[in-house]
Amino acid sequence: MEEYHPFSLSGKRLLITGASSGIGRASAIACSRMGAILTLTGRHEARLKETLEQTEEPARHQILAAELTDEAQLKKLTDGIAEPLDGVVHCAGISMARPVKFLTGELMDQMMNTNYKAPVLLTQQLLKNRKVNRGASIIFISSVLGVFVSEPATGMYSGTKAALTGMAKAMALELAPRGIRVNCICPGVIKTELFENSGISQEQLDENLKRYPLGRYGRPEEVAQAAIYLLSDASTWITGTILKIDGGLTLL
Repeated sequence: MEEYHPFSLSGKRLLITGASSGIGRASAIACSRMGAILTLTGRHEARLKETLEQTEEPARHQILAAELTDEAQLKKLTDGIAEPLDGVVHCAGISMARPVKFLTGELMDQMMNTNYKAPVLLTQQLLKNRKVNRGASIIFISSVLGVFVSEPATGMYSGTKAALTGMAKAMALELAPRGIRVNCICPGVIKTELFENSGISQEQLDENLKRYPLGRYGRPEEVAQAAIYLLSDASTWITGTILKIDGGLTLL
């Protein structure tokens, strides 16, 4: 009897943004192990090559470095995808803590352009240029911040993630007739380079950790495994959903 693998990604062509580090890198490595054929993008080509070297069968995959807030580079990335995609995982993003009284229009534009406009416009370009197959799965990495909870000085970041989640729901309705599913993953704190370089003191981290019933922060691999589920045929009747991965944070 042939083995049944509902979570297999064998032969599926995927685009993963932000693949040079963090959740994007973990997603690339995990998806390659499940048989996917990957296009990896991010700002830094050297770091993309490091990710590529850690994937299963690197020769099966390609890297296309791009600054996604630059519409010319976004178009070049879209043109560089030769075969239509079966899935997209939007991991690229930035975080910045600023109390409201210290906000500026320039900072807000930077955050919104990276976390909201870039993934939405990239998706639009992929759809417009017929680079997304029927039955594909599109995943946006959002956050529990702005959707379920908030914290002081996170309003600018939270606003972009709330906007992204709202867009994903509308997109799920628009693309449902084509069988294209659109979902969001909303993590709590995940231990990535972005988190470790945030400038938060150890004392603040220890205090914040008390809010998590499971007693620890998440790992990038745990978000990647959730992405595998939403990319796979195990989730073909799931669209427009928000999957929380938060160690129980939003229970309290």
